[in-house]
Amino acid sequence: MHQEQQLNPWFSMWTKPRATIQQIIDNNPQHLVLLLAAVSGFAELLEQARVKSLGDRLEWPYIVVATAVLGPITGIISLYLGGALIRWVGSWLGGEASAQEIRAAIAWASVLTIWGLLLWLPELALFGQDLFTTATPKIDASLSLGFALLGFSLVEIILGLWALVVLLKCLGQVQGFSVWKALANLVLAFLVIMVPIMLLVFAFIALV
Repeated sequence: MHQEQQLNPWFSMWTKPRATIQQIIDNNPQHLVLLLAAVSGFAELLEQARVKSLGDRLEWPYIVVATAVLGPITGIISLYLGGALIRWVGSWLGGEASAQEIRAAIAWASVLTIWGLLLWLPELALFGQDLFTTATPKIDASLSLGFALLGFSLVEIILGLWALVVLLKCLGQVQGFSVWKALANLVLAFLVIMVPIMLLVFAFIALV
């Protein structure tokens, strides 16, 4: 009897996310989940440091070290809290996944984000502190560096969009959802958090 070829999730997640996450769920839904959450947490926090121009206050080597320490902690906490919220909200839509399966889907979908960490190596070598600062004198002084930054930015945008698609497909597979229903699951989970926060903010403003 012909045995179905095993997928390597580090590569197959790019093009076969549904089949890949199903293989992981069938074999061991806990496989590398915490490690993936830790590394992707580092990647996310590093990106946040760039977006928030943390380099205006810290040198970039300190930023990398700080995010390497704090990122794994926030990544694992986010996995458990976010996973629980997504499962709870998804149950309103008829979601079938267990908490463990939701965490596996989220963690393994982050494989693309983890691969994206490789882009930081040439970026840090080329741009250094300018990656994390509001002012970018090094990049502004060089047309070639400006084009290089644009190229990296385009790649990161495409990677981010495809990572979202992969997350939706993984979540959809474990929940028994289409991609669009998985998107609704994520949007509702976001609203469950944001609506109360916005109401509290508006109430505070009204009182003040």
